[in-house]
Amino acid sequence: MDEVIESTMPGEPSEAEYASRLTAVRARMEGQGLAGLVVTDPANLYYLTGYNAWSFYTPQLLVVPAQGPMVLFARAMDAQGAHRTTFLRGESIVGYPEVLVHRRNAHPFDWVGEQIYRRGLISGGEKVGVELDSHYFSPRAFIALDTAMPRHRLVDCDELVNWARVVKSEHEIAVMRTAARVTTVAMQAAIDTIGVGVPQNVVAAEIAKAQALGDGDAWGDFPAIVPMLPTGAAADTPHLTWTDQRFVSEEAVVIELAGVHRRYHVPLARTVVLGRPSDELRRLEEPVAEGLAAVLAQMTPGTIVNHLADTWNETLARHGLYKASRLGYSVGIGYPPDWGERTVSIRTEDTTVLETNMTFHVICGMWMTGYGYEVSESVRVTASGAETFTDIPRGLLAR
Repeated sequence: MDEVIESTMPGEPSEAEYASRLTAVRARMEGQGLAGLVVTDPANLYYLTGYNAWSFYTPQLLVVPAQGPMVLFARAMDAQGAHRTTFLRGESIVGYPEVLVHRRNAHPFDWVGEQIYRRGLISGGEKVGVELDSHYFSPRAFIALDTAMPRHRLVDCDELVNWARVVKSEHEIAVMRTAARVTTVAMQAAIDTIGVGVPQNVVAAEIAKAQALGDGDAWGDFPAIVPMLPTGAAADTPHLTWTDQRFVSEEAVVIELAGVHRRYHVPLARTVVLGRPSDELRRLEEPVAEGLAAVLAQMTPGTIVNHLADTWNETLARHGLYKASRLGYSVGIGYPPDWGERTVSIRTEDTTVLETNMTFHVICGMWMTGYGYEVSESVRVTASGAETFTDIPRGLLAR
């Protein structure tokens, strides 16, 4: 692991950090010919302003003009809370009337679109970028905003802010290193709790406790995804959560979770077997370890992402194996329902060129028939290969 850049606990981003982020976003806006940008992804709101609340279930947006101050529109009660978390002040935070919440015949963005015009927030061009693939930007929200802004043409911004987030600052790397301490204690809590006769929900409870308590001054934030515990035959399928089913002898369980600090996620997956592992699982252990090591060693600046996928696929092929799903994706800030950034994917079709301080969740998940095996690492791209954020042992972990 590379030498730690910062030894002190990172806090909120500086004014210079926020200014740098906005400059990068506006450069991308200029490249796309956008007079303005409408941001609805809560992770992007947090990235640009620091706004952080469980308010994303109601319509909210940030207007980023090509020039001039940004303006955040949110439900009136949440706009009050925005003053507590974001650096925006005064008229840069606007609450829409409560009467517009969950109405059949009206939408908050009817009112917001009118306010954008009335305040003259976007000028100098007709194209306005919107986050068409944002989880919290519904078709109805788009229709309302498009109708309320007839003098502008709303276009897909192609995850503009998400792509600006791909290369992390030193501040962000420091926060992710802190989040990794939370990841470590949460994964260890899972490993220590799993045992024959223990219900799955008990393990989930211990994970959740560790995720919140964190590690001393590395306090735990809430994760975008709950712990996942595919077990036994069901481990052939990812993304399963938990029930009250009790673990049994010689059964394997895949644990996938994330430690979180200040909304930055460090995901991790490990496989625990209760007793003697099956021959099928043993057959997966060596090629997965070999492939993962080869991929991490090649995660250097200038490497094309699809080369990583080719290396992984070639390693598996030598062992008579194949993985259909992508090998990983970029990570950082996350809000429910996902901790991925929806940008770079490690697969054969992706031609993104790696840069220093890109961060990824590399997932060596082998979902077979009636069993599964998963080992993952969250990593930072460096000149000497990937820096892993945690050091939990890999391979099959026996209990």
